[in-house]
Amino acid sequence: MNATTADPGRIVLLTTSHRVAPGLLSWPAWQALRAADHVLCADAAHPQLPYLREAGIRVDEASWAAEELVAACAGGRTVVVVATGEGEPALTDGLARLAGSGRVPMPELELLPASYDLPGARLLDLVQVMDRIRAECPWSSQRTHKGLAKYAIEEAYELVEAIEDGDRDELREELGDVLLQVVFHARIAEEDTETPFSVDDVAAGIVTKLVHRHPHVFGDETASTPDEVREHWLRTKAEEKQRTSVTEGVPLGQPGLALAAKLASRVRTAGLDVPLPAGEGVGYELLALAARAESEGTDPEAALRAAARAYRDAIREVEA
Repeated sequence: MNATTADPGRIVLLTTSHRVAPGLLSWPAWQALRAADHVLCADAAHPQLPYLREAGIRVDEASWAAEELVAACAGGRTVVVVATGEGEPALTDGLARLAGSGRVPMPELELLPASYDLPGARLLDLVQVMDRIRAECPWSSQRTHKGLAKYAIEEAYELVEAIEDGDRDELREELGDVLLQVVFHARIAEEDTETPFSVDDVAAGIVTKLVHRHPHVFGDETASTPDEVREHWLRTKAEEKQRTSVTEGVPLGQPGLALAAKLASRVRTAGLDVPLPAGEGVGYELLALAARAESEGTDPEAALRAAARAYRDAIREVEA
């Protein structure tokens, strides 16, 4: 249908994500830009502008009021507004007031996302925020791996507590705190003069490990049960590590029950026949209990925490 002077036209509000490289726009966005009668952008430093101009799109660095924009659309014309990071609230509020007044015929208003965030895109924000904090915060700029180690332990325990409490809001927050520790350590590692690495190197390493240890997902092997998956994992892990003892890689600094259960698990998985050491005292009794719990598929640490929480509740009842 041909446009007439009575045709109020069309306003396209084009939004982009700063988490996607400038110039990578959707095909509908490029179509709208090329077909527009006017393209406006209030931000002369908008990262998309050099790429639009390189593609032959003429962009006016101007901020029009709602009335001006409506008038420019009269006669069936199309105006594309490349939105700034704030999303043009003043313009959209002005258009809403005009539409509510009923005084002027309003053009069609379309919100067109030109680029979308992919899953995980907000992690880029975290990396950028951490980078600035490391550079500008007097406390964060002085932290070291060793100085932060205790916080990683604390945050891990708080995460476990949130899981056991079943608090979804707390769980989300604690996962963020654990993630912060990873990004913080990776940012510090960038400054190492001998063997620097970045958060991208950390992510690349775990991606490579996951792909290699899941040949039933990314390769030609098959696994239909959790036991078969575990078998794949242990075999590929053994190939990677080339360890001479099943005790290698077991951190001795972890809580005692967890350490005992981990050692018992390594012995059982390897098919070794290793009697528990003979001895007297509560330590050897706890070792036997931890080994028994592991063989029965029970996490002794979690079991003891559950019992301790019940004990805490009993104490509070007596206190009340």
